[in-house]
Amino acid sequence: MDVAVGSTNPVKVDAVERALARYEPTVAPIAVDSGVSEQPRSVAETVSGAENRARRALDADDAEYGIGLEGGVARLEGAPGLSLIMWGAATDGDRIECGGGPTLRLPEAIERRLEDGEELGPVMDDVLGREGVAETDGAAGALTNGLTDRSSALAEAVACSVGPLLVPEYDRFDRGR
Repeated sequence: MDVAVGSTNPVKVDAVERALARYEPTVAPIAVDSGVSEQPRSVAETVSGAENRARRALDADDAEYGIGLEGGVARLEGAPGLSLIMWGAATDGDRIECGGGPTLRLPEAIERRLEDGEELGPVMDDVLGREGVAETDGAAGALTNGLTDRSSALAEAVACSVGPLLVPEYDRFDRGR
């Protein structure tokens, strides 16, 4: 399986390799523009960024699939506070599928800083007193005491977005009703 990933971030590349390990993928990291703000602030913007990355990665490479991953923050109906969200998109050039990863409520102090216009990565670096949190365990790892991490969380989004493309009878389930 040849896959183009719309990012050179090693955590995102690892997430794709982890999610698709049983297919022994060849993964090509491709630097592409997400087409959304640096800090997506809604589900719609986060999904759009993932879709743009997937399409642009596939357009730039001769792969079977293009995969895009995007992290964002959003207020979710019925859930308290501001949540960290993660979305993946996968395309084979004809279809595009999207899937979400885990969602986690952000602490109020971090929420306030994000609402003041800051971005999550630099805020987490500041709060934790270290650089590059987004390229390691991410906010997901720091805020769950390592029960998950950014790569694992993004791998779930990869699985949920690529999975429907790998199930030949996926659309048949709709016709069977």
